[in-house]
Amino acid sequence: MLVRVMATSLAAGEYFGMRGKPLPIRIYMGLLKPKPDFVVGISFAGVVESVGGGVTEFRPGDEVYGECHGSCAEFAVADVGSIAPKPRNLTFEQAAAVPTSACTALQALRDHGKVRPGHKVLINGASGGVGTFAVQIAKALGAEVTGVCSTGNVEMVSARSAPTTSSTTRRKTSPKAARATT
Repeated sequence: MLVRVMATSLAAGEYFGMRGKPLPIRIYMGLLKPKPDFVVGISFAGVVESVGGGVTEFRPGDEVYGECHGSCAEFAVADVGSIAPKPRNLTFEQAAAVPTSACTALQALRDHGKVRPGHKVLINGASGGVGTFAVQIAKALGAEVTGVCSTGNVEMVSARSAPTTSSTTRRKTSPKAARATT
């Protein structure tokens, strides 16, 4: 499917990849300079321009969001299995922030961590892209959530369902965080 990209978001890995750091990432991005056909970006939100034969789930004009390589472009080619209808209550910018970060958090907590009601979950980087979703998803799964973030983000993380929040600027783990995770 061809999608006109209305918004995209960059994860930390993409940001560092564009800078060529850490050095091993250059194997993928290009050793001395970016590969000529390499376009940065994975998560996007946009409007379907055209669909291929056999695609019945979407039509031109549909608002969608999802993942594909090269989303930092005016147009992107996406597989029908990698996109979904954009929720009407989200702007394109908000929807573009969801695919990679939210899916990473969901898979880590639900599929790999097997988080269930009553589990105690500590989320480091609770104010970052993945962490913000992880706090909310863990809470929705019924876990007792402790978020770790910088002092300036404690209020935001607490408001997002992590009533126990610890600041990374402290030298020792707070007793409250230690109790919450034991």
